[in-house]
Amino acid sequence: MLGIRTTGAATYSRRSECRRGGAFIRDRGSMANLHFAIFSCTTGSRKPHDALEGPMTSVHVGIRLKALRAERHLSQEDVAHIFGFENRQTVAQIEAGQRKLSAEELVRAVEAFDVQLDYFTNPFLIVGEARFSWRRSPNVTPGELSDFECKAGEWIGAYRELSEGIGQRLPAVLPRLSLTRGSSYEEAAEAGERIAAEYDLGDVPSQRLVEVMQERFSTLVLMVDARRGISGAACLVRDLGAALVNRHEAPGRRNFDLAHEFFHLLTWDAMPPEHIDGSSQGKAQKRIEEMANCFASALLMPRATLDRYDGPVTDAAWLNATASQLQVTALALKWRLRSVGRITSKVAQEFDDGLLVNNGQAQASPADPPPPFGRRFMKVVAAGIDHGKISVRRAARLLDVSIDELGELCDIHGIDRPFEL
Repeated sequence: MLGIRTTGAATYSRRSECRRGGAFIRDRGSMANLHFAIFSCTTGSRKPHDALEGPMTSVHVGIRLKALRAERHLSQEDVAHIFGFENRQTVAQIEAGQRKLSAEELVRAVEAFDVQLDYFTNPFLIVGEARFSWRRSPNVTPGELSDFECKAGEWIGAYRELSEGIGQRLPAVLPRLSLTRGSSYEEAAEAGERIAAEYDLGDVPSQRLVEVMQERFSTLVLMVDARRGISGAACLVRDLGAALVNRHEAPGRRNFDLAHEFFHLLTWDAMPPEHIDGSSQGKAQKRIEEMANCFASALLMPRATLDRYDGPVTDAAWLNATASQLQVTALALKWRLRSVGRITSKVAQEFDDGLLVNNGQAQASPADPPPPFGRRFMKVVAAGIDHGKISVRRAARLLDVSIDELGELCDIHGIDRPFEL
């Protein structure tokens, strides 16, 4: 029986120094060992932390140095002084990936910025590259969210790097919706309806949404163990869009979160979402979130689908039963029926929403959550092991599972175990 560990504040406490790269390396060895480790990594004579084959590129190092400089509120002149460079142009070249850091310069960076070597050498980190937008409740502290974002970023970065390593190139251009901040709520809903129809999501769109997002929109979907209060996130990193959903949420909530994040990925350039949904009091950002809700509602409950359900739309039992069939929440169904004109605004506002909690069940449905991560992600990890791009030990550590559990994850997703497992 797979015993995947539930993540939470305790699970990720060791990653609270994510941007610093974790505990400083001097805690694990002498400075002589640090010099040897950096020499080995920069020359490619060994793999740092059993990560991807080969040394890090200057682009990765430059991006991370720039992110570290911005976090510490330093200018390029300040960093030039730290390294002993004559001018800031050398720092600009490093940050642009046009110049490498020598082994001695990496030593200086690790010492001066008090970071772990892994910060510069782990190819799976996406520090300085990724943009996240989270859906979370106020009881989740900034530290807890930061810890989880660090780990989630490593999963996404691993998928990107391993995909490239096994010859599975990611698309150069990501799909986008032609919506802007000036678009109406009706246009956002129409876009959801159009995707449901054009990509044949079927009678219960939620059942095929993950498949369509991954196969037709090249979006990575991860079902993750997250602490209560973290619903999910959208992440954009270079040539990859990813959606993370807390797999322990009720099905209706989980599906709506996924469709909501899908909207953000499809409109990120025109309407960049906030790092945390709803954290701003600005009307513009609130409007973007409402547009995302309209899109998600129409995608999961298009008119053509709702037309197949004829019944007493103001009856709580009917709403609960219909919502359960569509795998959405009864509350979301009620407001969707109002938007398509089958319930008046007055009736919707005066309805006793207490009758719709948990789709009429005494408590949330105990339905089994989907398997961790997802088949597409696990196929890439397994192929990476088979191709020698990541070790079994490193893969298990990446997913926070034992080696035995890593094999069980492959079994659950119907993937042949790598030879080493």
